[in-house]
Amino acid sequence: MATNIDFKNIWKQQTSNRPNMEELLGKLKKFRNQNLRRLIFANIGLITTSLLILFIWYRYQPQMITTKIGIVLVVLGMAIFLFAYNKMFMVFYKIDQTQSNNEYLQSLYTVKSKQKLMQTTILNLYFIMLFLGICLYMYEYTSRMTLNSGILAYAVTLAWIAFNWLYLRPRTIKKQQEKLDELINKFEEINHQLKES
Repeated sequence: MATNIDFKNIWKQQTSNRPNMEELLGKLKKFRNQNLRRLIFANIGLITTSLLILFIWYRYQPQMITTKIGIVLVVLGMAIFLFAYNKMFMVFYKIDQTQSNNEYLQSLYTVKSKQKLMQTTILNLYFIMLFLGICLYMYEYTSRMTLNSGILAYAVTLAWIAFNWLYLRPRTIKKQQEKLDELINKFEEINHQLKES
């Protein structure tokens, strides 16, 4: 059974070469605040985008069923993404300055596991729904264009989606994992040192 160590007081008594505790807690707080901010901006951005898409549907009344299915897929993809992403809010919110080292580590492990789910399953589902939705949505409007213009419209759109999927998404995931792994490693190191003392 894990004991709840008063880790800050023991740590202050240590004289060996150790990570600066205040600096580590500062990094943890910065990580927490960045993720809470990112979550809030994602909510604002995706809810606003969904409302705008629904307004376009209402205002311009698309005729083809493919356009309507495309709109539903895009909005549903955003809703599913936000639903899953918002489950992380309480995990980030609960990370505070009063936890023990074990609690910090458990919170970070929880973040890592939920972040992995978001970065794989949920993000893949989101991109697939977005891709299909946009392709279906565009069909009604590109069918009225010349063949070359329609092909160009799809090519530009698909290139933008591919750029996001193949370049931006992996870079973002890598940065998020590096920050989280750095924090986890430092707290594990502290835990290991405390067990040895």
